[in-house]
Amino acid sequence: MKRVRVPAAHESTAWTEPVVSHLRGEGGLLAYPTETVYGLGSLPHPEPLRRLAEVKGRQEDKPFLLLVKGWEDAEELRWTAAAHRLARRFWPGPLTLVLADPGERFPQGLRGPGGGVAVRVSPRREVSVLLDALGEPLTSTSANRSGEPPLVDPGEVIRLLTALGEAGGPWLFVDGGVLPPSPPSTVVDCTEDEPRILRWGAVSPERLNPVVWETHE
Repeated sequence: MKRVRVPAAHESTAWTEPVVSHLRGEGGLLAYPTETVYGLGSLPHPEPLRRLAEVKGRQEDKPFLLLVKGWEDAEELRWTAAAHRLARRFWPGPLTLVLADPGERFPQGLRGPGGGVAVRVSPRREVSVLLDALGEPLTSTSANRSGEPPLVDPGEVIRLLTALGEAGGPWLFVDGGVLPPSPPSTVVDCTEDEPRILRWGAVSPERLNPVVWETHE
């Protein structure tokens, strides 16, 4: 396992160079901080996605989500009026939107049984800087084994990756320090014109519902 520490003052983006090399050159997997918890991720390509699913013990009908720079990174997905409203109001932030992928642009492992792809714009600076350097989205799932609580402490992440060893690897850990406690993202299914709440999280019903059910732009 390799480890990259992000400068506390974010005065440099040089830390992204070994991360990009790890993801692109080695096809490696990543542990990194998000605005909620530490995540595990990869490039959105079939082979690293397969290895990430094996590590997580993920069933085929439970896809990973994509962290994107903005809606432009997901413009080939089908955007409903409600999805546009929600993205304008809550991105960047802990709101995940599930959008239809009629052209099957994204591979299995990212598309759910109904063909939807979950996307989010993270406000975490490390994620934004890394996506700039990559020039493409990054997959994301909480840094834990399925059924165990997600991790917010670097020491816990290191223990997880050490226990995994070479399973799914090679691994690189982007150390962003201890993350403040936070609920997971709220997830809204916008694959149809009528949105559905799949999971309540950091964006509360009081904030979300008026935007979801808004009838005018």
